[in-house]
Amino acid sequence: MRGAGVGAGVVVVAAAGAGWAVYEKLDANITSDDGTAAELARYERERPTALVRDAQNILLIGSDSRSGDGNRKYGRDSGTERSDTTILLHLAADRRSATAVSLPRDLMVQIPGCRAADGDRTRPVFSMFNYAFQRGGPACTIRTVEKMTGVRVDHHMVVDFHGFKDMVEAVDGVEVCLKEPIDDPAAKLRLPAGKVRLDGEQALGYVRARKTIGDGSDTDRMDRQQRFLGALVNKVRSNDVLLNPAKLYPVLDAATSALTTDPGLANLRGLYDLVRGMRDIPVERVQFLTVPRESYVHDANRDQLVEPEAEKLFQRLRKDAPLEVAEKVPEEDSGELPGDSGGERHGTEPAGNEEEYAGSYDFERYRPEESPAPTFRGNTAAEDVCG
Repeated sequence: MRGAGVGAGVVVVAAAGAGWAVYEKLDANITSDDGTAAELARYERERPTALVRDAQNILLIGSDSRSGDGNRKYGRDSGTERSDTTILLHLAADRRSATAVSLPRDLMVQIPGCRAADGDRTRPVFSMFNYAFQRGGPACTIRTVEKMTGVRVDHHMVVDFHGFKDMVEAVDGVEVCLKEPIDDPAAKLRLPAGKVRLDGEQALGYVRARKTIGDGSDTDRMDRQQRFLGALVNKVRSNDVLLNPAKLYPVLDAATSALTTDPGLANLRGLYDLVRGMRDIPVERVQFLTVPRESYVHDANRDQLVEPEAEKLFQRLRKDAPLEVAEKVPEEDSGELPGDSGGERHGTEPAGNEEEYAGSYDFERYRPEESPAPTFRGNTAAEDVCG
């Protein structure tokens, strides 16, 4: 009996040691973006304040950097990087819904003065949205988003090409449904029509390709990215992944290795708390949409916000108010909340006071029964991409 007890003790200690080793490895995988946190702290007084306790806004940035062994194959490393994809993810305070808003890279916006990679300070400029990341990294992108929307960004995550590919590989591919075959030499993508399981390399080409798929617009590409993310959410949440340690560990390893985050999320505890709060969100309440946009009046190849629709969306996010998404939006769908005229400060017009940010909105003035939830064009993770 003493021998059995000692043996059991050894097994427990060994298991605990192995578990700690795994925890340490995954925790060390995450890269902390301390520089962005320090830069944002310089501008704390001008940043918007959170209106609703426990609601969270996370900026997800897909970098087109070609640096590093895994990214050089996608183009020449020029030493700069832009935000190939940017999504503002809003988690409701009650964690019963999540809304992912795509921000077009060609959207014309006012970019504040930022600290460049070489340490120089740049002047405010009216330019394409993805130029903010190129000139000042995540900090500049976050301040640009906050200035445009009045929404406080609580956390951010940056992932590059190689990291995205690895995460798709870790879940053993993601299934999508193609209405027609794809033959895109630039994206190195050749796929038949119908149900297709995309591996990491194919998935990267699929979400990045533009000219040879659909109508060739960036809007069509963002729709495709959103539907792919919905399929990825379903795959990760499936029992085949979450309840299988052999499959879950590679997912965690790939996800943590792919991420550069703010210090608050740069550890397993921070990520675990975030994911734990999202685990009970019904897939039909995981919503994807693109900020209302149209062709820029001075250049059809650029975008501008559609008002007042864009401000209505930002207003809902600021106040953690509900919204709906649908493939087709009713022509008359208000959704303006009482007591919030913040739209006068947001938008695409150049100039304006760089110190003027949101922070005076009163959530108490909003009552759910006062305004029906507006509908924006989009989709949910529950929608069958092959339906």
